[in-house]
Amino acid sequence: MEYLKKNLGSYNLHLIKNEKFKSIMIKVYFREPIRKEKITIRNFLTTMLTFSTKKYPTKREMFLKTQDLYSCNISSSDSRLGNYLNTCFKLSVLKDNYTEEGNLEKAIEFLSEIIFMPNIEKNKFDEQSFDIVMNQACLSLSSIKENASSYSLIRMLENMDPDSPISYRSFGYLEDLKNITRENLYEYYQSMLKNDDVDIFVIGDIDFEEIDPLIRKYFKQKTFKKTSTNFLVSAKKASLKKKVITEENDSTQSKLAIGCRVSNISDYERNYPLTLYNIILGGGTDSKLFKEVRERNSLCYYIGSTANKLDHILLIRAGISREDFKKSVKLIEKQMKEIARGNFSDEELEHAKELYQTAIDEIGESQAEIISSYYMIELLGVDDLETKAEKMKKVLKKEIVKVAKKVKIDTVYMLEGVEE
Repeated sequence: MEYLKKNLGSYNLHLIKNEKFKSIMIKVYFREPIRKEKITIRNFLTTMLTFSTKKYPTKREMFLKTQDLYSCNISSSDSRLGNYLNTCFKLSVLKDNYTEEGNLEKAIEFLSEIIFMPNIEKNKFDEQSFDIVMNQACLSLSSIKENASSYSLIRMLENMDPDSPISYRSFGYLEDLKNITRENLYEYYQSMLKNDDVDIFVIGDIDFEEIDPLIRKYFKQKTFKKTSTNFLVSAKKASLKKKVITEENDSTQSKLAIGCRVSNISDYERNYPLTLYNIILGGGTDSKLFKEVRERNSLCYYIGSTANKLDHILLIRAGISREDFKKSVKLIEKQMKEIARGNFSDEELEHAKELYQTAIDEIGESQAEIISSYYMIELLGVDDLETKAEKMKKVLKKEIVKVAKKVKIDTVYMLEGVEE
């Protein structure tokens, strides 16, 4: 695998040559410092851009165009990366060897049209497309409580730190949606093009000298930008007394969400010992939480943990019966204390390292994951995959114990379901 980065001023171009794939994947990232009031319009804009273009003004025409390009796949997504709002436009298309000469260029041109030539008349988005996307967004934002698992996590984070980006709803807010118009959507689109930081990644069995001019031809942004905001959300200490919140819901199963603060942690600890700590605690069916809370005590339907490294938090989620709430929380706390005391075996540590290595190996089998890995290197300066694998092998038990003592429960949220 060969990698080449070119700073083109208005964006960075990243070329990755990997011969194992039959397709070419391109990801175009736009990012801006996150503002709560802009999340909804950002999601709306991303959907609008992939819904229609000036040349292909209906969803049907957009679909037919992808079929003409040998069923190429184009999608978009929005996410939060620490203190940034991140939008990704993704194209996956077969190499010309498997289609016809020039198909790749046509697909790149189509992706460019989606981003730079939207369905706009007189400085406002097309009314028909706008109304369709608006109706879809209203339905989606009005039904957030229907997914009890996601809703419990949202509410826990909002109670944990309502003023921090960790509490922002990634899909937006209904009250903000109602304020979006075709005119202010166009204004925000222009702002995105002018002010966002941009990175373009291309991966596949590519010739750097051939792909470079194609990208330059269809992505002609001229605005020079420079990132200034830190990606890491400021670390905070856990509350001296953990917050416990309960709320009722119509679902039959109760959902438990626990937010833990991770403070005074170094970059090394964040990327290595914390990762292994999370795997040992709740990162799979061999984890302490799974074995103790689910298997031995039968207190939950599922349980697991996730380390949100950019946010300095660790999340624990479980599906339980409402009568098992206190028992479950108590047992979760016990498992966290056990790791902090060093009460885990060398076998558990080695198994965690093996799981991590498996995850690293799986990244190499996915174009999207390889790009995401290089993107994190670009944004955060983290180690490459090979270095990560080598450093992880050398993590010591005492380093995990040290990190475990820095993980403290801050907020416990229980979304209580009705009795079955």
